[in-house]
Amino acid sequence: MMKFLLSFMICLSLFSCAPKEKSDVIELQFLEVLTSPARTQVLKDVIARYEAENPNIKVTLISPPYEQADNKLSVMLNANETLDIIEVRDHTHKQLVNNKKLLNLESYLENWEEKDDWLDIAWQASRNIEDTAYIFPVSLFLRGLFIRTDILENLGITEMPKTYEELFEMSAQITDPSKNQYGFAFRGKGGVSFWNTIMLSAVNDLNTAPNKGFWTTDGKTVFEDPNAVIMFQKYIDMFNNGVPPDGINWGFNEQVNGFISGVTPFLIQDPDTVPLVQKQLDSSKFNVVPLPVGEASGKSASYPGYSGFGVTSYTEYPEESVDFLMFLCSAEENIQWNKNYGPLPMFKSAYEGDSYFATDVYEAWGYMLANPETYIFVQVPLDSPKYPGWLQLEEQYYQSALIGDMAAKEAMDVWAKYWAK
Repeated sequence: MMKFLLSFMICLSLFSCAPKEKSDVIELQFLEVLTSPARTQVLKDVIARYEAENPNIKVTLISPPYEQADNKLSVMLNANETLDIIEVRDHTHKQLVNNKKLLNLESYLENWEEKDDWLDIAWQASRNIEDTAYIFPVSLFLRGLFIRTDILENLGITEMPKTYEELFEMSAQITDPSKNQYGFAFRGKGGVSFWNTIMLSAVNDLNTAPNKGFWTTDGKTVFEDPNAVIMFQKYIDMFNNGVPPDGINWGFNEQVNGFISGVTPFLIQDPDTVPLVQKQLDSSKFNVVPLPVGEASGKSASYPGYSGFGVTSYTEYPEESVDFLMFLCSAEENIQWNKNYGPLPMFKSAYEGDSYFATDVYEAWGYMLANPETYIFVQVPLDSPKYPGWLQLEEQYYQSALIGDMAAKEAMDVWAKYWAK
């Protein structure tokens, strides 16, 4: 009996001292910033598909409220809190690189076969900072001209504007306040980016180098260009003659509502506006056409926005994080993602073989992306220390010129002086 008890105690001791088996499941922390209930659900569905294929990986999604998300990300990164995959926007891209919070993805990108299907603009977005791939871009925000085909046809307009000057003239032509009919869904609040798109299209020799979009190739600011000054005056005239009286106060919601109601049958907006319009308008009543060009330049210039995902520089699981990143940003997932969310995918195949993006309203964006000699992309100087103060300054003088408190050239002179080197 004594021998039995001794043997039992030894076995029990060995069992209790044996090392416990570690879990084979790796948990990755993933933070998104452009949060909304519908978009978060799309991400959860992607994660579920990845976890089903990779049972040894668990991806935990962190979705702060939209208004707090950027701050939440900043606080967590500054404290080096556990984060593996993060969402990066064009406006946060440089800051995150400067703060050394993003992993250099160049070596991983080399061996990723799907990169060969990327649009040129996807490459530009990925390497927008330091000419190094710190992110895989997933969504492109590029404006198009939304048109109410039914309203315009009733008004006798069948030929769509090819130049901004034609757009201005048509907007004034169809405006009849007595019928609450106006032309253009103007953006008053935060409208400078729309005005910049139009202004840049008037300039002949834009500098298309990274972060040089406010200069011409000879080093002068675009605000000094005579054609840009002329375009601003025509834009102001259109505001006075083809826009609802309260257009100076219109933001995004007012723009879209004005378009859907038919009060303003012309609207310039990003592709994520399409799902909002489709919910309330039959497809036979609206369409999207390529952006107009500037009469003087024959070109249409834009600075498209983008969002993407990166891996934190201090992650404990770089290989696993990049593997999930490649799944999340693959062509199959990217196309489905943007169908649900609204922006443009980053893969050429989406515009060639996918019926959703190759036809109907998205055809205009495919056309613009396929014709870079006419539809050129420039980048505003996000990396300049002057940029943070620029938006408020431009908005101030933009509004003053619109309401007639100062001449177009006076505002342009202020902007030129601000950016002069």
